[in-house]
Amino acid sequence: MKLTSVVLTILVALVLQVTLARYMVGGRWAFDLVLVGVIFAALQWGPVAGMFAGTMGGLAQDVLAGDVVGIGGLSKTIAGFLSGTIGQQLLLVRPSARAVIVGMATIVHRLLMIGVFALIDQQWPAVSWGAMLAEVIINTSCGLIAFQAAAALPNALERQRMSRRSSLSRRNW
Repeated sequence: MKLTSVVLTILVALVLQVTLARYMVGGRWAFDLVLVGVIFAALQWGPVAGMFAGTMGGLAQDVLAGDVVGIGGLSKTIAGFLSGTIGQQLLLVRPSARAVIVGMATIVHRLLMIGVFALIDQQWPAVSWGAMLAEVIINTSCGLIAFQAAAALPNALERQRMSRRSSLSRRNW
C-alpha cells in the first residue's frame, strides 16, 4: 500500500466533493466523489488501502457534512474492503470493468447507510430509488473517467519524456 498515494487520492476527492457540493440536487448529495476515491484506492492498491481510504474519507466527509460521525466512515470502509477484495480476486484491468465495481459499491454503500440510519432511528427511512440510480450513474461515470485517466497518464508522461530525451540527446554542433 502506498500511503501517500492513498492519502492524496482521498484529499483530491474531498476537495472535489466540497468544491462541487453547490451543485447537489434537492439538498441531498447527487454524487459521492469520496466514495469514488475510496473505490479507486481499493482497486489500485488492494483491500487494506480501501479500508484505510474508506475510514479516512468517510470520517472526513461526515465531519464536513455535519452528519452523524462514523456512519459514512463505516459504510465506506466496508465498501472499500469489498471492492479491494473483488479487485484482487478478479484482476480487473479495463477501466470499464472497474467502473462497474464503482457502481456496485455505490449501491452497497447507499444500502449500508440506509440500514445504519434505520438502526439508529428505529424506523425504516424512505428510500428514493431514483436518487440512488442517479448517484450510481454519476459515480460510475466519474469512476470511469478516473480509471481511464489513471491508465492514460503514465503513457502520456513516458511519451513526453521520450520526446524530450530524444531532442536533448542529439548534438547539433
